Amino acid sequence: MKEFTNEVFLNFADPSIAKKQRKALEAVRAQFGKEYPNYIHGKAIYTDAKTVSINPSENSEVIGTFQKSGKDDAEKAMQAALKAFETWRFVPAKERAAFLFKAANVIRKRRLEINAWMISEVGKNYLEADADTCEAIDFLEFYGREALRYAGKQPITPVKGEKNKMVYIPLGVGVVIPPWNFPFAILVGTASAAIAAGNTVVLKPSSDSPMMGWLFVDIMRSIGLPKGVLNFLVASGAEAGDYLVSHPKTRFISFTGSMEVGLHINELAAKTVPGQIWIKRIVAEMGGKDSMIIDEDCNIDDAVKGTVQAAFGFQGQKCSACSRVIVHQNIYKEFVAKLKVAVSAVSQGNPMEDHAMGPVVSKKAEQSILKYIEIGKKEGKLLCGGEKVEGMNGYYIKPTVFTDIKPNAKISQEEIFGPVLAVIKAKNFDNAMSIANNTIYGLTGAVFTNDSKKLDRAEAEFHCGNLYLNRKCTGALVGAHPFGGFNMSGTDSKAGGRDYMLLFMQAKTISKKK
Repeated sequence: MKEFTNEVFLNFADPSIAKKQRKALEAVRAQFGKEYPNYIHGKAIYTDAKTVSINPSENSEVIGTFQKSGKDDAEKAMQAALKAFETWRFVPAKERAAFLFKAANVIRKRRLEINAWMISEVGKNYLEADADTCEAIDFLEFYGREALRYAGKQPITPVKGEKNKMVYIPLGVGVVIPPWNFPFAILVGTASAAIAAGNTVVLKPSSDSPMMGWLFVDIMRSIGLPKGVLNFLVASGAEAGDYLVSHPKTRFISFTGSMEVGLHINELAAKTVPGQIWIKRIVAEMGGKDSMIIDEDCNIDDAVKGTVQAAFGFQGQKCSACSRVIVHQNIYKEFVAKLKVAVSAVSQGNPMEDHAMGPVVSKKAEQSILKYIEIGKKEGKLLCGGEKVEGMNGYYIKPTVFTDIKPNAKISQEEIFGPVLAVIKAKNFDNAMSIANNTIYGLTGAVFTNDSKKLDRAEAEFHCGNLYLNRKCTGALVGAHPFGGFNMSGTDSKAGGRDYMLLFMQAKTISKKK
């Protein structure tokens, strides 16, 4: 087997490649408005209540109609997963991994189609969508190899007169709750890692991106994944979601989303209920309030470019996005002036036309972000943006920058999850480091400086799970940048790293007298 390598992004600056993506978008648009079932034990399930996926770029358009299950279907999904686990747990790792490799190959063939659905459903531009699809392929390839590695012989200290070994076995049924902001990559990664480890899954996708979940389930069905191993449940979070998290047969929950929901899940899962014989395992990634430090001794143009990319890539809707830039007072004025020019040059419009920035994901997200913008106008000076884009039928908010923000201001402390950047002035590097570490989060961070001693200090003192030096704080690659954060950013799960699969397995030691 070839050594793992990351999938290479498409170059949409090439007119021929961009043309193919536009053609795929046209094909996908022709399918708008169809209805898609849930899948439980391989059977199509329809419900009276529905979940409607709206195109955030053009909110009069319906991407598709999906189901909205409650407790009854949640219980059916749990029973299907329990039944499938009885046999799936004993399927050799080589066979389980093969399903991941087959799925990766199908995604490669359907890559432009998957990109097109993502561009349509959540408003990513061409490159952001393609990077998401590539990451899904990477997760499948990486976790397939990891399943094989963990199935191999594990190092054990020899003892005279004994034959000893340690093996990794699956946990059981897991509830996988992925987010909408990386609607294909994270969904595929969290579900496939659990499956490759020998578990079975109830997958509850975000109601903002159910199409991306349906695509993955459709792919896994097409390659013959046994019934019940992956159950697809578009459902009410408050009803079916809480029911599954609290279920006595749920062995683990893999969640990516907001801190509020993550803490709620953690609290529910911590309460033992009748029939429960284990402590439920929580794998949680809950967002961040990520900072980039811009030191006086740096390339200011590079720092500005990195800041704009990290703050406004996918409309600032990445948990890794730069939402605070901490700038040394000696270069503050120059940095801010150049930042204004760079932000003003960002192209915004319908992502189907491949603008750099598109809409935020939903009306609810739009309303929340606009409230924070009004708070920002009171807490600092509006440099640019600060309002909706007029004349558009989607949820478009201009890239917004506030300067002279105090380190403890509300927009400096609370996760906004949109195109809003707070610029904070630092007296010196010590002060900058103190500010960078003053939130309840600890996901990503970056430092721009040409001073090697300061870079060394950042490595030791900047408290975040993913630290980037002289580059932007977004764009983690599977295998190269294992991803996960500290504090209220979650359990530091390190997705795409060599520790990740351990979260879905348990070790069994076997000792035999010779």
